Amino acid sequence: MSNNHTETTEQNLKEEKYKALTSAISALIEGETDMTAIMSNVAAAIHQEMRFWWTGFYRVSGGELILGPFQGPVACIHIAYGRGVCGTAWKRGATIVVPDVELFPGHIACSSESKSEIVVPLFGDDGEVFAVLDIDSERLATFDDIDSRYLEEICKMVSSHTKKI
Repeated sequence: MSNNHTETTEQNLKEEKYKALTSAISALIEGETDMTAIMSNVAAAIHQEMRFWWTGFYRVSGGELILGPFQGPVACIHIAYGRGVCGTAWKRGATIVVPDVELFPGHIACSSESKSEIVVPLFGDDGEVFAVLDIDSERLATFDDIDSRYLEEICKMVSSHTKKI
């Protein structure tokens, strides 16, 4: 079996997991109005299904990112605007995929176990970032376009609940 075939199979399996996860999260948060409860269950669902090393949210508060609901080991509590991967995703208002965190300028090392990372911003009705979803892996180059696409879709679902709060 070629590496290309193995890679394609793994990508297909990943996409199938995300399709099921996205559907499950939609049902899980339907009708819920408490953002802490929503973020808690979304972080838990992603973490459990995808088996990531660290999965959680940072909320914009007082001009910085503050640790929100998460799954995994203890984490940094405060992150400045434009600092590290999370602060940069907030500043840019765009998803950032980092194949090797050691090569990201200004990376904040909450743990030496983190090797790759993806951060997806969540936008409020005003178009401003109100939180970011941060996911870390203990393996290099874990995240790709499939992760970006589905995690952005999940974050849009979470963001849509801000209208109800």
